[in-house]
Amino acid sequence: QVAYDMGDHHRSIAWLEEAVDLFRLSYGSWNEEDRASLEDALDHLAFSYFMVGNVSHALSLSRELLRYDPDNARVSRNVVQYEKLLEEQGPAEPRRPRSRPHGAYEELCRGTRGPPRPPAPGLRCTYHTNGSPLLLLQPAKRETLGLRPFVALYHDFVSDAEAEAIKALAGPRLQRSVVASGEQQQAAEYRISKSAWLKDTADPAVAALERRIAAVTGLDVRAPYAEYLQVVNYGLGGHYEPHFDHATSRKSPLYRMNSGNRIATVMVYLSSVEAGGSTAFIRANVSVPVVKNAALFWWNLRRSGEGDGATLHGACPVLAGDKWGKEGGRAPRAAPRHPQPTQSPPSLPVANKWIHEHGQEFRRPCGPRPED
Repeated sequence: QVAYDMGDHHRSIAWLEEAVDLFRLSYGSWNEEDRASLEDALDHLAFSYFMVGNVSHALSLSRELLRYDPDNARVSRNVVQYEKLLEEQGPAEPRRPRSRPHGAYEELCRGTRGPPRPPAPGLRCTYHTNGSPLLLLQPAKRETLGLRPFVALYHDFVSDAEAEAIKALAGPRLQRSVVASGEQQQAAEYRISKSAWLKDTADPAVAALERRIAAVTGLDVRAPYAEYLQVVNYGLGGHYEPHFDHATSRKSPLYRMNSGNRIATVMVYLSSVEAGGSTAFIRANVSVPVVKNAALFWWNLRRSGEGDGATLHGACPVLAGDKWGKEGGRAPRAAPRHPQPTQSPPSLPVANKWIHEHGQEFRRPCGPRPED
């Protein structure tokens, strides 16, 4: 339904085909109170096929729908229209749907985008102190995943108690994701999630996390040199299509902070998942699976201050995983009104920290080569 409402009929067809098959098998036993029916699914599927140019199949599905609902005048008119269109087309084959622009992202999410690149020198696991006193006794466990762009995964970055505390704080504040950070912009249709913003004074767990981020990155993460911690909950099917974290235009709302562009990203996984939820770096051909309590780090800008185009990335849809109730904690146990699965829908909560370039001049100075 989401894909259909957004006009993404290529995706809606796959889901609606499955729904129609299941409805056909259970026809007559589906309750009206469930607010869905075979007729409804056929209606949506027929229009989706029409929108991608397969008029012949749209006609076939509409005729099937009329067998169940013969008094539907609108569908009857559609049948007449489809028949007229097919007569005008003649025997030519219906046009094929055009390829989608995010094919590489979808292939990485499915794990079908060819063999991975051979490991490059420098991709290794190390104990990392970054010269910080905070990490001398307990160094960070850093796994370097890529060099261009530089991408690293810090294992065991937060404890279970810290993760639960952050989720509990964010739960009551969750709202539909918006385009820009911390500002009331329009809802982002390319991002299916809910988010909340937490200051470092909200809880000792948030303050401890921010100190740890400052230690491993060597950057100043205090406001206004960094944004507040953003906690995002990706529910079932939740995803974020390919994008850059840094602004690609000076007109971006990110510049309203007067602290420059986003120089780096730290993303902390507060849960685990059974399937989906990976972070796919499209141009680098790297897909990073979810690792509970780990933190993913990458540089968004080159040392010259230019945006790094190799950081194009997307959050893959969550298919199955840990459960996080609407308000942030575990879903309460209550007797359902109607028979349904005993578990709440899967979700993936993550915490994002976006660090800006102002204030980092002596922490990450420009290099002698523009390409660095």
